[in-house]
Amino acid sequence: MAILIDPPRWPAWGTIFSHLVSDSSLEELHEFAAANGVPLAAFDHDHYDVPERMYAALVAAGAEAVRETELIRRLIKGGIRVRATERTPKRKAATTRARDAWPKLLPGAPQVGADLIERWSEPHRHYHDVRHLVGTLDALARLGCDDRSVLLAAWFHDAVYDGAPGQDEEASAQLAREQLTPLLPADEVAEVERLVRLTITHDPADGDERGALLSDADLAVLGANAGRYDVYARDVRLDFDHLDDATFRAGRIEVLEGLLRAKRLFRTELGHDLWEDAARANLERELASLHRYSA
Repeated sequence: MAILIDPPRWPAWGTIFSHLVSDSSLEELHEFAAANGVPLAAFDHDHYDVPERMYAALVAAGAEAVRETELIRRLIKGGIRVRATERTPKRKAATTRARDAWPKLLPGAPQVGADLIERWSEPHRHYHDVRHLVGTLDALARLGCDDRSVLLAAWFHDAVYDGAPGQDEEASAQLAREQLTPLLPADEVAEVERLVRLTITHDPADGDERGALLSDADLAVLGANAGRYDVYARDVRLDFDHLDDATFRAGRIEVLEGLLRAKRLFRTELGHDLWEDAARANLERELASLHRYSA
């Protein structure tokens, strides 16, 4: 097991960067980065981007200096490498996809779609941004969902996001009512509102097929590959960067333990088959890490 770093040769933001990786586990990588002052925001699926000014200190701290080809070879051999197709989409690409998707869903309301994309693109968002919207829509597609009420609920479910669980979903449901009432039948508007509120608990009743689809799609990131999950966990921490570490850890531990107590995280059969096992492994891995830091 080793921490590896390649030469600083990758230009961006007025400096050049190295890649810091582990050839065995993301846990080892996160612990080394935290111990040596590499910010969590620098993590990108299977590596940390570190500026040239940190290179010598990281080598002195124990990172093995290797060439780029050797770093990638050992990353792949260790099973840590995350392929481009398995990564969280970039914000610009996600925005383009969202703009393309909206007219197919509600073609007569371009301004509603534009307003929603603007909301999902607010600068204070990290996880709950347009990438999460597109990820939820992708998960619904994998579940075979083409139900307009469910798709609209996905678009509205985090349309209001101020980091206030429960209040955000309620405000998002009210926004859906305001925006959709002039456009759709009252019963469909009410169903979209109901589905948005359901994302507070992710606990659809037995037989609630629409609720199960939306809940599973919203939670699908939990069952992503380990690197993508850790990007999600990183971004959740950034969404709550107004909280100190101890307060955040306590709250996050409570959330993770609550999820792990659930008999089933995913209520559709396909969602369960696709994501349940990986989600539980990811949640347990993050929980163990939080407990280590708390200790």
